[in-house]
Amino acid sequence: MTPRTTEAVGHSPAGSDQTTVAAPVTAAGALERRGGLLRRWWAAPPGLTPHRLDPRGGRTVVQAWLASRGLIALIALLLAVLTNRDLMAMTNNWDAVHFGELARFGYSYDPQWRLTAFFPGLPLLLRVGLLVGLPTQITGVIIAAIASMAAAIAVARLGGPWAAVVWLFVPTAVFTTVPYTEALFCAFAFWAWERARSDRWFVAALLAGAACSVRVSGLFLIGALFVMIITARRVSWLTRLQRMALLIIPAAVLVGYSAYLYGLTGSWTAWYDAQVQGWYRGYTSPVQSFLNTWAAVQPGAYADRPYWAWIFRAEMVSMAVGVLVTIWCLTRKLWAEASWVAVQVLAFSLSYWYMSVNRAVLLWFPLMIMIARYGSWRPENRAAAVLHRVTVIIGSVLGVAAMIVWSWLYFCGYWAS
Repeated sequence: MTPRTTEAVGHSPAGSDQTTVAAPVTAAGALERRGGLLRRWWAAPPGLTPHRLDPRGGRTVVQAWLASRGLIALIALLLAVLTNRDLMAMTNNWDAVHFGELARFGYSYDPQWRLTAFFPGLPLLLRVGLLVGLPTQITGVIIAAIASMAAAIAVARLGGPWAAVVWLFVPTAVFTTVPYTEALFCAFAFWAWERARSDRWFVAALLAGAACSVRVSGLFLIGALFVMIITARRVSWLTRLQRMALLIIPAAVLVGYSAYLYGLTGSWTAWYDAQVQGWYRGYTSPVQSFLNTWAAVQPGAYADRPYWAWIFRAEMVSMAVGVLVTIWCLTRKLWAEASWVAVQVLAFSLSYWYMSVNRAVLLWFPLMIMIARYGSWRPENRAAAVLHRVTVIIGSVLGVAAMIVWSWLYFCGYWAS
């Protein structure tokens, strides 16, 4: 018997004088297997399933919270001792000043209405502190401490304890320890996401509404939750409509704030106008936005402003990271998570230049999950395992070093994003 052309030849069963031959790998066969992979990928259930936070995982999160907050506090204390700076003043830089002004005087304090760029959630809480005699700096730090712990636990529920560890040590984590909105917004938004993933949509809507009182990013949260609703599997359209109706709650918060500003200023675009006047956030094409940022990162740019060029360079890196995370989410059919990150990247690309993207990374919990999954990956190949361990160690060291640098920048009063 004349055998066919083959790639592998094996022996026939005992007693047979024929040679069995493996079928050749053809282009059609490869395409069929690829199609099988695509079918299996499509058939896999989308979305994240909340993790059960056991005592060991809980201890990991608490220890990481203490370590990260302790490290940032140590940097502040060292700077206070070495440079004779006042600790209260060190926490009260940039936007923290505006939040304090809003808490004390309200939106009418600025005759140009630039303070309308900031949502009222955090200033209202700071005002509560003033009523009991606490300065806004102390109240802001307390709020940030509680909210950062709550946000970390939510991230642990969504992606496991190591995802929470990553979030706590993000380079811009200093903004989750001072009177800024990041910690409070993340606490509300992440728990809204966790409750939605757990099919507790009424609570999710209430938490999303609270998030909408803190930052305009709540608008993106509503959109991403809408994507979660329409991409959910094995859910009737009646149930989808009921969940969509609940999103009226957070939307009403945004509309209510817009109506309040209209009553103050007579303009429905007061928030946008303030962003344009104070922070150059007017609509710009993505190409022009990139070019404007590119000009800001060139050597010699802003020579009279130490470190500005480096911050803009980091903004560009953060934008690239946002694109990478979006792609990662799409490959895993995390449609809602992909939309959550992608819409923020898009919004930043429509501004005059890339600004505050470094801080927005704190909102991208899918990034923390992606990094945590890479860190917990165990390659079977020895060389790959060694390379993996080296990259994890180097990445961890660089991440903590970046967090130290960012903390130093903020506490010294330099622009840090």
